[in-house]
Formats: sequence, C-alpha cells, structure tokens
Amino acid sequence: MMSGYQRPKKRLGQHYLTRSDIIHEIVHRSRFGAEDIVLEIGPGKGALTIPLAPKVSHIFAVEKDLHLVAFLNRKISHAGLSNITLIHDDILRFNLAEIMHAHPRRIQVIGNLPYNISSPCLEKLVTHRSAIGRAILMFQREFALRLCASPGEKAYGAMTVLVNYNAKTTHLLQVSRNAFSPRPKVDSIVLEIDFERPYSRRAKRETAFQKVVKGAFSHRRKTLINSLRSFFPSLDQEELHQCLAACKIDPRRRAETLGLDEFLCMADKLPLTNEA
Repeated sequence: MMSGYQRPKKRLGQHYLTRSDIIHEIVHRSRFGAEDIVLEIGPGKGALTIPLAPKVSHIFAVEKDLHLVAFLNRKISHAGLSNITLIHDDILRFNLAEIMHAHPRRIQVIGNLPYNISSPCLEKLVTHRSAIGRAILMFQREFALRLCASPGEKAYGAMTVLVNYNAKTTHLLQVSRNAFSPRPKVDSIVLEIDFERPYSRRAKRETAFQKVVKGAFSHRRKTLINSLRSFFPSLDQEELHQCLAACKIDPRRRAETLGLDEFLCMADKLPLTNEA
C-alpha cells in the first residue's frame, strides 16, 4: 500500500473494487480503444484508471476526495503513465463542457457510482448525451435493475423510460459485494449505456415527452388519467380522455404498464403549452 492513503469515507459512499479479474473484465467489456477520450467518474484508488490508461488516448478522472487525488497522482507517476489528467471536483458540479468542447469526437464515460449520486449523475449525462458515446457504469443492483426494467415490472419508472429513450441500456456484468473493500451491503451491476443508439422513434416535442413521463409517474398508485390530471391542472378531463383514446390507452391503466411508444403518442397528442 502506498503512503498517504486514508480510510474510505462513508459519507462519500467509497467502496473500492479489489478483485483483479472483475477489474480486467470491466475494462475488456468497455471496448474502449486507442482513439478514445474517457471521462472517469470517481477513480478512487485507480482500480480501473491504471489498467484502462494504456488502452485509450486520454483519461480525465474527476475525483471529489482531495486525499485520493494526491494518492492517485503518486500511483500514476509510479506507473509511468502520462495520459491521465486528475481533476479535483464534484462530478455533479463539474462543467463537462470543458472536456467536451476540447474534443470534437464523442467522449466515453466509465465509473463506479455511489448510490446517493447515481440518479443526478445519470441525469447529467443524459443532458450532455449529444457529446457522449457510451457510458460503462457500475450501479448498486437495485438502481441498475430500475434502468433495465420492462413495462409491468415494479422497478419500471420515469428514469427507466427517459434513459431508454435516449440510449440503449445493456446489462454487462454482475459484481458481488465481496469484490469491494469495505464490503457494501448489496451487490452491483455494470451497465453499458449507449447514447449513440437511442430509441428509434423520436418525440415531436422533447420537452413535452419529458413532462408527460414525469406526470404519468407522479402518483404511481393512481390511474393514468388521475395522475395526469393532478400533474397538468390546466388540462380539462375531456382533453386528457381524447388524448388517451387517440393513443388507444385505457385511462384506468397505470404508468408502469406503458411502453415507450405509448408515452411518445401521449406527448405528441396532448395540447401542452410551455407553461404546462
């Protein structure tokens, strides 16, 4: 162990991947190549950073913990690697445009995301999806299953719909909690989120689509018609019924039973204004 390393911080959700076979499997399945610019979210002690660096053009590694930045800087120097730029910052506050504008090609993303930032971090990547190729991300199992869920499953929700509208999500690898130190309470799953393979059908109005998805899931226990009425008070009941009838959707259904095409149909049919 190199000097300067401090114990993992629970408040930052730090759990370090220690199984070399799992590490190399993730690097292998990432399929990143010699021309790729990679953004790594939370490099930690460099478990993925060090073996990935020789395979890609450059890695920009964003780490919130200043002690880990210092530790990893020494580790990188010891390994003789010159294509890694360490950035001390919070990924949720970091201006991704700084990297994206400097590189005309889509960047690739990799990271082991703490549970408490998984959702906002993923939302940030979706916002910048036009500049991202693929993201290889490790999530806690429960969160990953939400992203891979199908209509009718309990885990299926607004995040499922919005992510799978913008990218193709693929289950790559399940990782046991025993592969980490300290050992977390749950297992993890590595997903590939391919922003170059979005859903084939596109919304006529992207903002309307996002609002409809969020509105439909705003009251999961309510029927679709009641959830939409609560979320869009400016729309009268007749307008909502006409929209659902045009999309051949039973108003008594619930949001978690709807597929992407049905959400897209509602977004195209509902008379939403910019204020709705």
